[in-house]
Amino acid sequence: MTGERTGFFVTIDGPSGVGKSTTVADLNRHLTRQGVAARMTTQPSASDLGRFLRTNADHLHGLALACLVAANRYEHIDTEITAALRAGELLVCDRYVASTLVLQQLDGVPLDFLIALNQHAVKPDLAVILTATPGLIADRITERGITHRFHRDPTAPGREVELYRDAAAFLTSWGVNVLVLDTSAATPSEVASRIADAIPPLPLPSVASTTNPTPQET
Repeated sequence: MTGERTGFFVTIDGPSGVGKSTTVADLNRHLTRQGVAARMTTQPSASDLGRFLRTNADHLHGLALACLVAANRYEHIDTEITAALRAGELLVCDRYVASTLVLQQLDGVPLDFLIALNQHAVKPDLAVILTATPGLIADRITERGITHRFHRDPTAPGREVELYRDAAAFLTSWGVNVLVLDTSAATPSEVASRIADAIPPLPLPSVASTTNPTPQET
């Protein structure tokens, strides 16, 4: 997409229980109040393959699940992401490559395999990584109830936080602007406001960035 991309692609990832879905909804409301049009999307996507993944994620494992997740990602890129960015839209995706680097590693898939599998994915302009203390995440999961097989592992919150830290470092090395936000003492609305402040006016000039930013953490 070099030279053709005038939209802005934001991805939002983070451990289960970190408040990601609420933050995405608050971001949408915040942008609407500002008069900023945004297309909200998610992975797995709304396609037949995406719905299959949502329905069967607890029954699929390892390499098979990683390949299906990547297939849905490339399908999503072909059917929605590329067109939106070429049209100059602001596109916000709930979960993207960072989630794959974490969840599929928790499922025993080697990191180098995941990187190779996702190397042709469209890079986000801004990758937001939400984090919180493992204890707070564990409390939120307990309060909400188990919705994923990983939630049955009491060590998962701490491992997710560490792996998302590693994912942020990888995305930075990939040339992506990464914004790490700690939600432990912030409301979803406050986090959404921070994300909105990091989004530039659109459409962008059709010029690819040549800089490698460093992660920001607050």
